Amino acid sequence: MLVREPRRGAAGSRRAHDEERAALDWAEIQERMLVPLYAAVYERLEIGPGARLLGLGCGAGLALVLARARGASVTGVDEGPRARLALAAERLGCSVAGAGPSREPVPPPGAPVPCRDDAAGGVAAATEDVATPRLLHGSPAVLRRGVDAPPYTVVTAFQPAGATAGDYETLTARLRAALPFTAHGATVVVAGWGPPERCAASTVLRVATRLADTDASLPFGPGELGAGGGWRPERRDDLEAVAARAGLRLLGSGRVACPFGYAGTAGAVRGLLSTGLFDAAIEATDAAQVDKELREALHPYTRQGGTVWMPNVFRYVVARRD
Repeated sequence: MLVREPRRGAAGSRRAHDEERAALDWAEIQERMLVPLYAAVYERLEIGPGARLLGLGCGAGLALVLARARGASVTGVDEGPRARLALAAERLGCSVAGAGPSREPVPPPGAPVPCRDDAAGGVAAATEDVATPRLLHGSPAVLRRGVDAPPYTVVTAFQPAGATAGDYETLTARLRAALPFTAHGATVVVAGWGPPERCAASTVLRVATRLADTDASLPFGPGELGAGGGWRPERRDDLEAVAARAGLRLLGSGRVACPFGYAGTAGAVRGLLSTGLFDAAIEATDAAQVDKELREALHPYTRQGGTVWMPNVFRYVVARRD
């Protein structure tokens, strides 16, 4: 067999192909596992016409689709691979805007947060059509560019935090960057993994930690937000600590059962890999090794007919911007 020498740029093309495949697997397999979480939050907040919802880390946009179906005006922002946002654009029938990183710093914890619903001088580049979904690639700071939009009344961060030590620090920064675009009294919801003993997926996620040679036992608390680099089990009040650090007032919390169910082991592996939580393990070892150990970890949750079922509980906290 003759094998072509890879052309210059082949690695980039392969990476783009891998991102597109992972995005499809996320949208077609894994994302729907979080629908009970989306539905429970929207029901609790009574999302409907008049709500202006900003989804942080919106990914392929399923949560936005569900909010829009309830009558809300939706905007999604995501810093991850564009392939996911491209799928969100297909679902919502809109385009994806992008911008480079903002030069404006994120307000530090405790600093006053400017408000979009205060009168301000200057002329905006354009006025947003609130009925049209809006998708942006980048940090929440990109919201300040291109349109003059009314302030958001609801902010959601559904991408479960607590999967890796360090993502709470990132989530806190995203929340603080988004707050200037919200109205006073806006409701903010952040979600995370539930207790390890209530999440069957936690045993599977430990494969990522072990293969990536990271420490999952690092301490975590208000003084250690962002410490470490591997998967770590969520601990009590982690999400509350994030909300407090973002300058929000806590209103309550909830738990939602989000079982992971797959037609077979192959689909389970594809779905879990699409989360991105195993990327470091693949880089540290190789894809074949991660695939092998994932299948072994899934064995206890594989039923007689070949289906895979992992019961999980997710947490969320509801807070308010005063």
